[in-house]
Amino acid sequence: MGTTGRTETPRERYRQQVREEVKEKAWQQIAGSGASALSLNAIAKQMGMSGPALYRYFANRDELITELIRDAYRSLADAFAAAGDGGAGRPGLAALARVLRRWALEDPHRYFLVYGTPVPGYHAPQDTTAITAEMMSVLLDACVAAAPGAATGAFEEHLAGHRDWAGGHPDAPPSALRLALAFWSRLHGVLSLELAGHFTGMGLDPARLYASEVDALTTG
Repeated sequence: MGTTGRTETPRERYRQQVREEVKEKAWQQIAGSGASALSLNAIAKQMGMSGPALYRYFANRDELITELIRDAYRSLADAFAAAGDGGAGRPGLAALARVLRRWALEDPHRYFLVYGTPVPGYHAPQDTTAITAEMMSVLLDACVAAAPGAATGAFEEHLAGHRDWAGGHPDAPPSALRLALAFWSRLHGVLSLELAGHFTGMGLDPARLYASEVDALTTG
């Protein structure tokens, strides 16, 4: 059924099937050559279509990349939202950390598309920020519950006047904002290094490093 409750036509179903196949081929290209090498003409050739025929489904490379980014963000946002469905209400920081690592390890190419080096010449549309705001809202819920109420450090004072990114949490204390930023930057730092192979040969377990960062964030 469509979003309006009506039954989709065979043409609409076929169009959606083609779009999904295009995205599948795009992920294969990204895995092999990186997002910067993504080519609609190459995908069309794989699918036995002409370039102009494929452009009826995606107008250009940037539209296809945007769809892939939306799908990636949506999958993580849904995973964050589901983290609290086990009967305990809103998820805590440790649960969100587990979700984030599991999601990243499931598909490193998806992870790097949204959290890696930006694709040259590509500019994401503003509406993609709505999905990231959902994730930040869940994270800030957990941080408000976990953070101490008062903080007087220089960075907390800075955050008191720079909180637009906090979206639907206008009253979150600066200590919670700082905890959210620490969670996001430190855990993504470990994940990015791990997925890029920078810990290979160091003789350490990245999972233990990640767990130690989570412990520091949740007990400090």
